[in-house]
Amino acid sequence: MDFLPREQIINELQDSFQPLITKYGIEDIGIFEEEGQDQHYFLGYTVRKDGKTYHVHSPFIKNQAGGLAPEKREWTIETDDPMNKDLKGYKQLEDAFRDIK
Repeated sequence: MDFLPREQIINELQDSFQPLITKYGIEDIGIFEEEGQDQHYFLGYTVRKDGKTYHVHSPFIKNQAGGLAPEKREWTIETDDPMNKDLKGYKQLEDAFRDIK
């Protein structure tokens, strides 16, 4: 498993901001970051579209040195609405962004 520095992954995510804004009509975009249980870590995007906020993220494993490696190559969409169910299992980031409505 190849571990990369957290900052490198965040920089790569940030490099995609403008293309994602343009292609998917996003109002605002930022980095989503959440420490999970044990060695789990979640990184991705916080997106606002049509006044709604979404968290689009992928799971990572964190090592002792703070490096991150993808746990699964899959994306999840969460909303701020607790009544909405998380949408999971997107193999491509583009598929997840297309489903944000």
